[in-house]
Amino acid sequence: MKWKGKDLFDLVCRTLGLRETWFFGLQYTIKDTVAWLKMDKKVLDHDVSKEEPVTFHFLAKFYPENAEEELVQEITQHLFFLQVKKQILDEKIYCPPEASVLLASYAVQAKYGDYDPSVHKRGFLAQEELLPKRVINLYQMTPEMWEERITAWYAEHRGRARDEAEMEYLKIAQDLEMYGVNYFTIRNKKGTELLLGVDALGLHIYDPENRLTPKISFPWNEIRNISYSDKEFTIKPLDKKIDVFKFNSSKLRVNKLILQLCIGNHDLFMRRRKADSLEVQQMKAQAREEKARKQMERQRLAREKQMREEAERTRDELERRLLQMKEEATMANEALMRSEETADLLAEKAQITEEEAKLLAQKAAEAEQEMQRIKATAIRTEEEKRLMEQKVLEAEVLALKMAEESERRAKEADQLKQDLQEAREAERRAKQKLLEITTKPAYPPMNPLPAPLPPDMASFNLVGDSLSFDFKDTDMKRLSMEIEKEKVEYMEKSKHLQEQLNELKTEIEALRLKERETALDMLHSESSDRGGGGSKHSTIKKLTLQSAKSRVAFFEEL
Repeated sequence: MKWKGKDLFDLVCRTLGLRETWFFGLQYTIKDTVAWLKMDKKVLDHDVSKEEPVTFHFLAKFYPENAEEELVQEITQHLFFLQVKKQILDEKIYCPPEASVLLASYAVQAKYGDYDPSVHKRGFLAQEELLPKRVINLYQMTPEMWEERITAWYAEHRGRARDEAEMEYLKIAQDLEMYGVNYFTIRNKKGTELLLGVDALGLHIYDPENRLTPKISFPWNEIRNISYSDKEFTIKPLDKKIDVFKFNSSKLRVNKLILQLCIGNHDLFMRRRKADSLEVQQMKAQAREEKARKQMERQRLAREKQMREEAERTRDELERRLLQMKEEATMANEALMRSEETADLLAEKAQITEEEAKLLAQKAAEAEQEMQRIKATAIRTEEEKRLMEQKVLEAEVLALKMAEESERRAKEADQLKQDLQEAREAERRAKQKLLEITTKPAYPPMNPLPAPLPPDMASFNLVGDSLSFDFKDTDMKRLSMEIEKEKVEYMEKSKHLQEQLNELKTEIEALRLKERETALDMLHSESSDRGGGGSKHSTIKKLTLQSAKSRVAFFEEL
């Protein structure tokens, strides 16, 4: 009951492990107006709802100028990523369609990790909210077509860890015109209704119909003092020769909120331009060590993954070879069985042929005996003699034929014996082949595993949970070369990214439904056609080229 705002805020920060507390605050709503919990005031003394539970939203109150340089802790980056993503999806920050697709691809990389076609199949993003409804309604495209384009870019982000993908998201989002801007309705001295935008760079004046491009801007380093009296707000420029300029807001409560945001953004603006405090230096050192440790861990995991993939490929190759050897063994077994069957048939046929030859030889002998017996018999008459000579001639012819048949059968028996010998030789070779296959080693010798990294590497010394750096002259030269290389790579990536964005814009332009364009869509298209597609910082810089005096005068005359 006695807790002040700081007690509750510190408890939330400790629970999250958050140290970069200066960006955040606890927000609540009162009568359709947002307000932030004051650190030095009791929680229940605020004008909060008396109904329990009292609801506060832990949100980023102030935004960095450069997320990559200013956001040190990974938890800080993650909280900003979640908040900015929600603001884009809720259309509180205007985002062009092609940039929405690119941001969606980084959000998918942060959630799902590297793209894997076997896991991330068609339809895996069906339940994800990745694009603003305005973008989806603006084109005659199915959810499958949007998913295809998001996945095409998602596949290119391979190798990025979650924190890296989220930081890439923020680096693109921070250049959107409405990023980090709090808008308030105001009136100048003439009573013209305008919009005041408060952000990390300064104060900006907008036309109520155009929240993308401010009419004039006043960076924080040009402002000396800010104050309000009731609904009237007073801005004193740094140059005392320039008159103060004033505007009116709708409610006193709104003026209080504007002042809070102005003071906080001005303090951070000045802090960025000074040397880092000891606390920030320590956090940055710890962040560098943590980043180096994670990089080493990622490299180790990448090596292990590569070794695992190589081992799987080797295993697949061995399984393929083993299957091939099994097939060869089966074929050799079948060949051996056929050889054995052929040998048995040839042996049986040779035996039959040998028996037939013996039988023919026996018949030839019997014919010879009959011929001798006939010759020995006395033939008394000439007729009998002639008949006898004819029978003898026939017997001789028959004996000759039987002798030839016997000789042919003997040759055939010899041939069959030779075939049997060859079949047995083929059987012996088949058995030898089978023996070679079954005794061949199933697994070839594996390549030895790469030796683990020595614990005392030149660049890094890993001691317990802490990591220290020891840079030598050669290390500094190498580091400078790496930084230069990274700059070149960044420029190339930026050029490639812009080409991709333009390509996607051209590709989907034909499917655009002009009748569904919102006012912001038309303003953004007009700005792009005029060549106003530069960065947010360059736009603000152009607006501050005129003198502060002329800008104040312009504001008064709006």
